[in-house]
Amino acid sequence: MFKIGDEVVYPMHGAGVIENIEEKIIGGEKLEYYSIKMPGEVKVMVPIAKADQIGVRGIIDQETAGKVFKVLEENSTEMSMNWNKRYRDNMEKIKSGDIYEVADVVRNLSLKQKEKGLSTGEKKMLLNAKQILVSELTLVSKLGQEKVEEMIETRINNSFEEFNKTEEKAESKIKKFIPFEG
Repeated sequence: MFKIGDEVVYPMHGAGVIENIEEKIIGGEKLEYYSIKMPGEVKVMVPIAKADQIGVRGIIDQETAGKVFKVLEENSTEMSMNWNKRYRDNMEKIKSGDIYEVADVVRNLSLKQKEKGLSTGEKKMLLNAKQILVSELTLVSKLGQEKVEEMIETRINNSFEEFNKTEEKAESKIKKFIPFEG
């Protein structure tokens, strides 16, 4: 159970702070709700009894945040060529609430955007996943949102440069290959 002032993550919304616990009578039944202040002055009410089931969890620690930044520096993982399947797979990762999965989506879609561009749906998904990632890393690091966004972009840009050069070298070797004619 969380207490007032705890920093938590609510999947699909990001990280926020529990401001208070409120009682509401709904359908004649008295229920307790976490009142969570999210980024952008958004307030979310989550039934305490279903918080775990919904995926509310405490924020990550500093060590885990460092590992998340390392995920952003890696090469992209394999994604489906089928747009619908890729979208569903990425949505599942985001909904999981697993910070590493969200970082994976941010990295993969960011790298894809740099290479080929994204569809409107995937652009929206990238923005949502990035907002979730930034909100949690901002709370953990105690740095401002702009600084965290800059750190994420720097790591993704470094990843793109590093892994794109490797692929360019491989392509240039292939272009220089002279097939055997026999």
